[in-house]
Amino acid sequence: MCFSSDRDSIDRLSWSLACLSPLYYSYAHSRSRHLKYEPQIVLPSKPPLQALDAAHYYYCTTTLLQLLSVCVRVCFPANISMTAAARPARRYALLLALWDSDYARKVYGGYYNVFVSAFGSGSGAGERWDCFRVIAGEFPAADDLATYDGFVVSGSPHDAHGEEPWVRRLVALVQTLHAMGKRVLGICFGHQLLCRALGGRVGRARGGWDVGVRMVNFAPGLLQAQAQGPGLGFLGGGLPRSASLIEVHQDEVWELPPGATVLASSEKTRVEAFAVGETALGVQGHPEYTADILLNLVDRLTAQGDIEGRAGEEAQRSVAETGGPDSKFWRALCRSFLRGGGGGGVVVSSTRPVTEVAGGRAGAVAGGSCFAGGAPMVQLACRAGIN
Repeated sequence: MCFSSDRDSIDRLSWSLACLSPLYYSYAHSRSRHLKYEPQIVLPSKPPLQALDAAHYYYCTTTLLQLLSVCVRVCFPANISMTAAARPARRYALLLALWDSDYARKVYGGYYNVFVSAFGSGSGAGERWDCFRVIAGEFPAADDLATYDGFVVSGSPHDAHGEEPWVRRLVALVQTLHAMGKRVLGICFGHQLLCRALGGRVGRARGGWDVGVRMVNFAPGLLQAQAQGPGLGFLGGGLPRSASLIEVHQDEVWELPPGATVLASSEKTRVEAFAVGETALGVQGHPEYTADILLNLVDRLTAQGDIEGRAGEEAQRSVAETGGPDSKFWRALCRSFLRGGGGGGVVVSSTRPVTEVAGGRAGAVAGGSCFAGGAPMVQLACRAGIN
């Protein structure tokens, strides 16, 4: 906005403002003081029209409109920014490739709450999580993809190397997201599907089922490689040599996609975690699971005959022997990835994180929604196996 230093012009403008509103008068008066003189303002009973020639009349009118805009923005900032404030700072999409188990629904209100509790901000402030049941053919609209900051693909009882229509559609979606530069976090089935979508190969695990809490070892020299170039900033400034993780899968990554980096491996699984730059992170295990979810799943897998009773006993024993999974570390790693390394990346403690035990939290998590074309989600039963 331009102001004239001409005393006569500002005096006339001040008179006009005073006639319209005391608010405008105060603004003009303070501006006149800034120009180091006090305006001689006398409000006559009739406007001195003879003093306002066409040029000054036009000047005063246009400047009044500019001042009106400034005054409203200065005096009522809350009203102006209401729409922006109501809009979440971050928006994420959870792509659920499984149905809720009776246990997850009863104790946690469904897997949506399990994932948001694990990977959400905690407070829910300024963050929104939308849920799409991709196993039922529910996908985000193509013109809505750009509005999301990140995507999470869950585990599933189905094969990531399968050819079901929804699986192929999910592969195509992940390829689109990668081309857009969107962050995609894949968990278990999602880890394998992410690998497939980006050009890798997945299939049945050569060692068979892996069920229980396993010690996962991070690749030597990983942080040195990070320091040599961009691409793994979400790892932060340090990593432990190993961290325990819940495993429930019978498939695995056979061949990494081009440009991928192996982050971690275990005795039974060569690729426990991989990343492609800053936009793709796959984790074979289940950072979102608690020990009680694992034990319930083991019981169901045993009852269905998917795993032998001895394997179930070993899985239960692994929980006791390891003290449970390093959930806090793995969840912090995933959150750091989804937020682009926000908050300084992963903080490594000298002691193991406190492990969550059975008797998990019930109730819904604020800050998101799970929907199916605008209708309430219908929960159905499914086989318990998770890849």
